[in-house]
Amino acid sequence: MGIISKHKNMIKLYYSSNSSLGKQTLAYVSASKKEILAIDLSKTKLTGTQWMEVAEALDTTLSSLVNQNHPDFTKIYSEKEIQLSNEDWIKVLHKNPEVLKGSILMVNNSFYLLETPIDFIKHLEPDTAGLNPQKPNKN
Repeated sequence: MGIISKHKNMIKLYYSSNSSLGKQTLAYVSASKKEILAIDLSKTKLTGTQWMEVAEALDTTLSSLVNQNHPDFTKIYSEKEIQLSNEDWIKVLHKNPEVLKGSILMVNNSFYLLETPIDFIKHLEPDTAGLNPQKPNKN
């Protein structure tokens, strides 16, 4: 059982307000019709257990959540092959949330890594995203 609370009618967005990607993604998500809980990782830190739960839900590793080409990351870790433990990756995400590869969306109890702001629309039903189905042209 996970420790991250889940709610069917709520969108959770984990993002960093220190990154332009995070701010842009927040704007897209804010336009949806569902209730939103936006968690700014530069102000609210996830616990190590929560980070592990997110990575597991995304079916990925903690290291793959980090943009290892980000200038803040390469400034500290300049080696070609980086060998860090899960605890070390969690510390990286705690200290530099802007190195998160994208924003993390939780909707309908599923997690998605959004690497571009528009990726978020792919994971919502049309009426949830505020989109109207196309009406046929009347000629």
